[in-house]
Amino acid sequence: MTDETKPLGGRIALVAGATRGAGRAIAVQLGAAGATVYVTGRTTRDRVSEVGRTTETIEETAELVTAAGGEGVAVPTDHLEIDQVRALVDRIDRERGRLDILVNDVWGGEHLIKFGDTFWETDLTGGLRMLELGVKTHAITARLAVPLLVRHPGGLVVEVTDGTAEYNTTRFRENLFYDLTKNAPIRMAFGLSKDLKDVGCTAVALTPGWLRSEQMLDHFGVTEENWRDAVEKLPDFASSESPVYAGRAVAALAADPDRARWNGQSLSSGQLAKEYGFTDADGSRPDAWGYIIAKESDPDVSVDDYR
Repeated sequence: MTDETKPLGGRIALVAGATRGAGRAIAVQLGAAGATVYVTGRTTRDRVSEVGRTTETIEETAELVTAAGGEGVAVPTDHLEIDQVRALVDRIDRERGRLDILVNDVWGGEHLIKFGDTFWETDLTGGLRMLELGVKTHAITARLAVPLLVRHPGGLVVEVTDGTAEYNTTRFRENLFYDLTKNAPIRMAFGLSKDLKDVGCTAVALTPGWLRSEQMLDHFGVTEENWRDAVEKLPDFASSESPVYAGRAVAALAADPDRARWNGQSLSSGQLAKEYGFTDADGSRPDAWGYIIAKESDPDVSVDDYR
């Protein structure tokens, strides 16, 4: 393979939260670009996390990474457990001696979200659990992994969230705990960028658009092959994207020698697709956040203009 076909050859990546959805696709696309990818999560072939899905495991993700052309390494990790995360980073250091890409995609709190309740009606235990899963895990992982990443200039940290800064900071995400959870990674990337700039590394926040994750497809009772059937129930679903799109966004960003120009910014998969020229798995180029914002001022806007 040439350098052009494997632009991330020799790079070492950690995708924290790679069991399914965007995390899995990001890991696979990094592998397709030649990276060695450590993939973590709580669901394995002999253990299921609180999410309760048995059909996606980190072992399968690692195998998909390898099949795509990289090297996938599955490491079962609960990112709320400091000792487990420290052991993970120590293992990467011992086996590879470096870390070039950290993707902080830990979440797994969809089952806790209840929209429509006021803050004081929201279940406190569930709300705090969201903050643990989507904020505390990111803080622990970044704090323990970044010291390895900064040993070499050019390192990249990607904080995965839901929503751009443009959208999230001016609109309420309907559940205060969820709102806090999804704004925190944007602020983390901004804060990390200040320290990382001095050592030649980069931090960004990245959001997919309306993601056709395994859970979302199940929710609508469709598959990736017939997902457009769900548009009849909810027309805005026409703006959705497959997890591959976010994966290609991260791979393109990691392969860009000038990626430091994005330092501290909030980015979306649709935005980076326009910048780097990649498409979703079906050849389209959706811009879900552009469509969502445009529709607020023009309810008749055509979704076709954002695909």
